[in-house]
Amino acid sequence: MEIIIQPTAEAATSVAARLIARLLREKPNAVLGLATGSTPLLLYRELIALKLDWRKVTTFNLDEYVGLDAKHPQSYHSFMWENLFRHVNIAKKNVHIPDGMTKDIPKFCATYEKQIRAAGGIDLQVLGIGTDGHIGFNEPSSSLASRTRIKTLTQQTRKDNARFFGSEAAVPHHCITMGIGTIMEARQNLLLAFGPKKARAIAAAVEGPITAMNPASVLQLHPVTKVCLDTAAAARLKRADYYRWVYENKPEWQQI
Repeated sequence: MEIIIQPTAEAATSVAARLIARLLREKPNAVLGLATGSTPLLLYRELIALKLDWRKVTTFNLDEYVGLDAKHPQSYHSFMWENLFRHVNIAKKNVHIPDGMTKDIPKFCATYEKQIRAAGGIDLQVLGIGTDGHIGFNEPSSSLASRTRIKTLTQQTRKDNARFFGSEAAVPHHCITMGIGTIMEARQNLLLAFGPKKARAIAAAVEGPITAMNPASVLQLHPVTKVCLDTAAAARLKRADYYRWVYENKPEWQQI
């Protein structure tokens, strides 16, 4: 796990964007796993500005709310097309987002896993982190070996996401999410976290024990995980100075 601390969210996002841009230039048919929510918005804006070639890129989104159709303004289908896909030259057939309106959720989830494998697996998975340490919608106590499935959202997650829906009562209770085991099979994971509200979860994920009560902590076991933080999100890290020193003193061939 490499911890990259930058002064601002914009600076941390720039590092993340350069990583993705390098991947797409080296592997035009790369498979990306993508996240939603407020955290990756800066990243998607920067990727759009870079004017990369997305024609051969395949994407798989982490999650979607159960009960929201693709046209619902708060669906992750709408989010992704509004904030990224309609601004780049990606082929619609290469975009995969869980179907919140599927009539057979277990069958859909099994098919989603097969589609990821058929695409060759995910080269780079973009992740955010919840205030309770969740990744995707894998809430605390999720199995660290879990696969794509239905999950019940915690009260905290519904409270955190109420700002998007206008009220907590309007937030769906269930979602379809990639599992932690699915996320761990990506060849590279890229976790973004900004602001003081994420500091506690980040400290537990990076420097705490590996536990299902902080699902992001499992990334300590992943061979290639980069965590891009602003100063506020890194505020509770005990070894923050060391992480900065490591990043600033990389050999030239490791620099981003």
